[in-house]
Amino acid sequence: MSALAPPLAQSAVQSVDWLAIAPPTIAAVVALAVLVADLFVPETRKPLLGWASVAGLAAATLMLLPLLDGDRSTFCLTGHARVCSYTADHFTLAIQFLVLGGALLAALLSVTNLEDDHRRVPAGEFWFLLLSSAAGAALLPASRDLATLIVALEVASLPAFALVGIRHGDKRSSEAALKFFLSSVTATAVSLMGISFVYASTGTLYLTQVAQRIQHVDGQLHTLAQTGVVLTLVGFAFKTAAVPFHFWVPDTYVGAPLPIAAYLSVVGKAVGFSGLILVTVVAFPSYADVWGPALAALAALTMTVGNVGALRQQATRAYSAVRLLAWSSVGQAGYLLVPIAAAGYAKDAQKAIGSTVAYALMYAAVNLGAFAVAALVGRTKSLNRISDYRGLYASNPVTALLLAFFLLCLAGLPPGIIGLFAKVTVFSAAVDAGLGWLAVVMAVNVVIALFYYLQWTALLFRAPEGEPARHRIPAPLTAALALTGVLGVALSGVPQLVLRFAAAGLF
Repeated sequence: MSALAPPLAQSAVQSVDWLAIAPPTIAAVVALAVLVADLFVPETRKPLLGWASVAGLAAATLMLLPLLDGDRSTFCLTGHARVCSYTADHFTLAIQFLVLGGALLAALLSVTNLEDDHRRVPAGEFWFLLLSSAAGAALLPASRDLATLIVALEVASLPAFALVGIRHGDKRSSEAALKFFLSSVTATAVSLMGISFVYASTGTLYLTQVAQRIQHVDGQLHTLAQTGVVLTLVGFAFKTAAVPFHFWVPDTYVGAPLPIAAYLSVVGKAVGFSGLILVTVVAFPSYADVWGPALAALAALTMTVGNVGALRQQATRAYSAVRLLAWSSVGQAGYLLVPIAAAGYAKDAQKAIGSTVAYALMYAAVNLGAFAVAALVGRTKSLNRISDYRGLYASNPVTALLLAFFLLCLAGLPPGIIGLFAKVTVFSAAVDAGLGWLAVVMAVNVVIALFYYLQWTALLFRAPEGEPARHRIPAPLTAALALTGVLGVALSGVPQLVLRFAAAGLF
């Protein structure tokens, strides 16, 4: 017995690479610090909690820089250096940059939002929930076992439910939170059942080992493994807001505080898509003949329903601007699904996945910018209708030009060069994989989207009805607009900064 003690003791000890796990760890530590500080900070000093949160997210984002020199892994099995629970590779760093950068911009929008709505939104709880969700979202792309993947998914999702319904006495907010909660809980339950079936048939939770063992499952367990794969994919389809699992999106975006709607549109999508990429390309490559066609059909359905839903929005309807952005985000999810579906057919699956990452980075920058302008207009036009943006150029020329630029990027038109290049990259991924029919569907949907994006853009430069409303831009909102604007223009000037992900292996 004593002879066995040293090996057992040694196997129980894990060496932790603290630098590798620094980005999500910093976000989590700052979240706890803000929650504790809220007990002692007087009401008049509550804005300091917001700036501390912004600083924490900025620090977490900056900690990605030392990790650029190479892949790092930690929490590995003893004797199996390549079987790890946490890996900081190029894919991880790209998604973590998107997640933490998106959370930082959402935090800047929230600083102003909380000042305007401080009576109904408790500051300490808000910042704790936002930072906790960001920590979970940053952990997820680094997860390389199914248990860590689900834990990260829930750490990212559970605080988001509360953030959607955090405004006291707001029925729309409560209804939105309930719809979001029910759909997400259903997705998690389905995913957990699928993962339990996969574990039962393979005997492991590590993604690389699952990929090896699921090909050689005993005949009696083959049906169980197939069911597990399908249920896991269905669960993540909920998280990505793919049709027909998208029904919660419009009401949730309208009911949530606008910065949280922006956060969900970018960070929430990144969480769902990075999880979907990990389970398909890394864990279930041998089932590409199952998930490839399924995701292709979902992509076509999602982009079509999303764009048609956006097209049907009436300019004078209450919250129509936010609803259009919500339906647009569903349509954009369809484009993001195309390269993942193509990975099931392509010889170079990593290149196809790179197209999704490139498109996601473009979408994150410009969509957050559009939400930042919506937050500005919403300060004076509480119903946030598309018609409220008429004549914005007359009162705020720079803001109108920025929104026009963001909308043209989303449409894929010059001068939004990065949007055009990203769409071409996704289109090429479908064609290279032999999915010509899906490329045709995407082309039709791009044309549909042009109509409502250009219609909104033209409205910005029309003569205003009555005296144009002047919008005072607070410093945090100015910073968010400036960051997204500079990032969008820079990426349009040098699109290779993003598009290199489409040409290089990520794993």
